[in-house]
Amino acid sequence: MSGEIVFNTGMVGYTETLTDPSYRGQILCFTYPSIGNYGVPSQQELDDFGLPKFFESERIQTRGLIVNNLSNVSSHWCCEKTLDQWLFEEKIPGVCDVDTRELTKKIRSNGVMNARIVMDKSENQDDESFDYDSYNFMPEVSISKPTYYGKELSPKIVLIDTGTKYSIIRNLLRLGFQVVRLPWDSSIDQVMAHNPAGVVLSNGPGDPIVCKETIETASKLIERSIPTLGICLGNQILALAGGAKTHKLKFGHRGQNKSCRDLFSEHTLITSQNHGYGIESESLDKTDFEIWFKNIDDQTVEGLKHLEKPIIAVQFHPEASPGPDDCLYVFDKFKDLVKAHKIVTP
Repeated sequence: MSGEIVFNTGMVGYTETLTDPSYRGQILCFTYPSIGNYGVPSQQELDDFGLPKFFESERIQTRGLIVNNLSNVSSHWCCEKTLDQWLFEEKIPGVCDVDTRELTKKIRSNGVMNARIVMDKSENQDDESFDYDSYNFMPEVSISKPTYYGKELSPKIVLIDTGTKYSIIRNLLRLGFQVVRLPWDSSIDQVMAHNPAGVVLSNGPGDPIVCKETIETASKLIERSIPTLGICLGNQILALAGGAKTHKLKFGHRGQNKSCRDLFSEHTLITSQNHGYGIESESLDKTDFEIWFKNIDDQTVEGLKHLEKPIIAVQFHPEASPGPDDCLYVFDKFKDLVKAHKIVTP
């Protein structure tokens, strides 16, 4: 099994991490030395909104897993199976007893690269030519038809699904919205047909340039001044739609302890992140966006605000899961924008 090899610095949260669609096409290396000690909970346990309580999608999204010490003894009140059993059930290859910190040092020095987990030398070699950067993951991580969540009479938010996490839906429902989840390539007419109070562009895997249809729709959202929130990949898509450029980071940001500064409040927040691409800071100079957040470690762009229109975006995951909930207020700011800017339908 081949994929782009990346590392995550989180100590816990492997169930949420492995089911995050943003990891589609990647082999994940955990830097924390012991993984699996609290097992895997039931996928049948749902939250108050009917969404799986401990998972971010319906299946494991990574192509493979690399850990140092795999705990085969799991202890937790909601544990149903071990991590090893879960991987076996979903046919995801994994390797343990690897010096994952030494491997991480190689990735940090050389950058992310393609890798392959070989279980048997005679196995099929068909995916050796897999190219993560040019691959379009959208048909694999998005939905094929509209899906509805929440109460019908609530204000309606269209969620353009480029690989959304359940926690994004969960937080929109928490705010009292109804959510209409649409396929990644939905046109502006298909979006507006639902008479939304606002639009959210979700997280997801791969190079944002591949999402040409989503970028086109995002440009129309900007043109029409639709209240919009972009998250992770959605942040990059909005930037591209506004005339900025994106680039691939050397080894990306993946973990639950990434420090970002809100340039308006001057507060530093601990964020959950999972992305391999970023926005070129200088390219924003000729756009109508200004920088909202910056990464403390490398000064990369972590959030945007439109200068005039009700459009905001963040590169990190304000919904966390896993991770700290320092940035849940981003959803509240989006709600404020929705309330303050009523969409006038023609």
